[in-house]
Amino acid sequence: MKFSFAQLLRGSLALATGVALSQARGQAAGVDVAPADAWPMYRGTASLTGVSESKLDTSLKPLWTFKAKEGIHSTAAIAGGKVYVGCDDGHLYALDFKTGKKRWSFKTDDIVESSPLVHNDHVYFGSSDGFVYAVASKNGRLLWKFETEDRVLGAPNLFEPSGGGVKPALIVGSYDFRLYSLDLDSGKSNWHYETANYINGSPAVSSGRTAFGGCDAVLHVIQLAEGKKEKQIDAEAYIVGSAAVVDDMAYIGHYENEFLCIDIKAGKIA
Repeated sequence: MKFSFAQLLRGSLALATGVALSQARGQAAGVDVAPADAWPMYRGTASLTGVSESKLDTSLKPLWTFKAKEGIHSTAAIAGGKVYVGCDDGHLYALDFKTGKKRWSFKTDDIVESSPLVHNDHVYFGSSDGFVYAVASKNGRLLWKFETEDRVLGAPNLFEPSGGGVKPALIVGSYDFRLYSLDLDSGKSNWHYETANYINGSPAVSSGRTAFGGCDAVLHVIQLAEGKKEKQIDAEAYIVGSAAVVDDMAYIGHYENEFLCIDIKAGKIA
């Protein structure tokens, strides 16, 4: 199913209204919802729906400002009283949630466009220096780093299996054309999956699989326990953004001005 901009706008308003109503009733069936007191990763949850239990004050105003040395492309993560954000000056910054004062910073060798993920006192993120990093959320101490063969611009995601025998893992793409599954504690690679071009966005994780696009114009659906391919759906144009997944449907746009709804199970555009 393909949407024009006007159709997308109307649909987005309807979806937003539906989510708001379902939250008001305490029900958000099929939608992965972030807790009200945290935003621990890009778009809030592993399925990248961008929905939160929190309610924003309609009279928004600045509470504090943090001045960085260069631009910020990274999206902030919020957890444990801190705000974590990457910067074009090569740093990951940890800021006090209430005051905006710097608590600590960690220096990489290139731009940090990747949005961080916070899990179990670790902060995970990528850098344009080609590394994926894990640092301690308390003080920014390096825990491990994993080297890919090119830039890491997209946010890492978290795979938490429901069954036994498979450990949780960090899922992240690189400009080296590969999607990686990394051990959360050691950073060692569990497996990697080869594509035909750059992976720019963040992989959406839902129901034991990931759905992600790339500059090969394909939406890839991968089984996360072993990194096996389930589906490849031709999107007919570069994909640089990240899909949102609800009820086995992936929603994503591409470079030819279209927004797609893709049926993951059927392996086709709906």
